[in-house]
Amino acid sequence: MTATAAEEWKHWSDRRAAAVSTPHGQLALTGTYWLEPEPAEIPGLPGLWWTDAEGVRVRAAAADGLAVAGGAAPVDGEVLLRPDTDPAPDTASLGELLLVPIEREGQLALRVFDPASPRRASFAGISAYPYSPEWAVPAVFTPFEAEQARAVVVPNADGKERPLAVSGQIAFTVAGEHRTLTVSGSAGGLSGVIADATSGRDTYRFRFITLPAPDEEGRTVLDLNRAYLPPCAFADHFICPFPPPGNRLDFAVEAGEKQVLTR
Repeated sequence: MTATAAEEWKHWSDRRAAAVSTPHGQLALTGTYWLEPEPAEIPGLPGLWWTDAEGVRVRAAAADGLAVAGGAAPVDGEVLLRPDTDPAPDTASLGELLLVPIEREGQLALRVFDPASPRRASFAGISAYPYSPEWAVPAVFTPFEAEQARAVVVPNADGKERPLAVSGQIAFTVAGEHRTLTVSGSAGGLSGVIADATSGRDTYRFRFITLPAPDEEGRTVLDLNRAYLPPCAFADHFICPFPPPGNRLDFAVEAGEKQVLTR
């Protein structure tokens, strides 16, 4: 184990704990409210909320104190909030609350982030296995043929099934075991959802991984020291995908993040 590798992992680990515990980080999510075309109330928020072809609509009075990011005055009447999938997404605020419209598979919802959430108040860090270089191994990415590129339908943490876009497989050998994992393309690299023999016991029920972009020959690195907890480990209102078929390893990956710690 080189000092540099261990130090880089420690910095990464510290940044992870800091990011999820910011005032509007993952621990602050207190609700995801799926909206309908008919105006309706959202618990704890003023105004009426609904959806149309352009995004999320809200009708409120200036006295309600609802503000759109970048707006000069509180909402007084009806406004459009474009979701996170839009090239120019909108957010709103109500006091310390951050309101974020999202779109998932054509359905629109409003997420509410509250810095005073109980999960954030009780957060005491993220437990993790010690860094071990044996868990950082070479991997080779093989993209699916164009006709094979597909979306695999997998269960999500909210109990619904949704498509998960996958782009290929990585092959690697770790702990003496040769295995493959199905992965997705992500900005600047690859990402995947995995489980193993520690899942639901020593670690959360599944974890996420990211890999650097493969070179022209498909070579990349799978560093399981950086297997990390999905957002739904920090708040119940995220809709994380479960591992696709074949991504449940039959041996213990004693590397990466384990559990959320509470006071």
